[in-house]
Amino acid sequence: MTIFHGFNTSASALTTQRLRMDVVSSNMANADTTRAALVDGEWQPYRRKMVVTQPNDKSSFAHFLNQAKTGKGTDVGHGVKVSQIVGDQSPFRQVYNPEHPDANEQGYVQMPNVDPLREMVDLMSATRSYEANVTTLNASKNMLLKALEIGR
Repeated sequence: MTIFHGFNTSASALTTQRLRMDVVSSNMANADTTRAALVDGEWQPYRRKMVVTQPNDKSSFAHFLNQAKTGKGTDVGHGVKVSQIVGDQSPFRQVYNPEHPDANEQGYVQMPNVDPLREMVDLMSATRSYEANVTTLNASKNMLLKALEIGR
């Protein structure tokens, strides 16, 4: 573990949370987009996107559990990374609007599966995580500065 390990861990978390906020922004911007993708010759509404994260190292949970049980080893985590951005497979909303150009024969329009309330909760979660990591980064920086002052 290096002196900059805390900085690297916080930096990976900041990058991940920033991407989560960007994806939420994209979802909110497309909440009413009825023609986002052409699938089998038909336009499909925008499909909500979600960020999937994973640890930024190759060690397994069993590895860390074994270390904790035996009390041996000094491995620590190495932050987080985004493994993929996936589309939410929940069904599209059906809204009755016979005047809409994308309405079917019964007058219903398929709308994106974006729920603004869920998006706001995700945004608040990502924002709080981002703020917590900034606080951690500042605390690490202050500890290093104090250690340098003592050495003088």
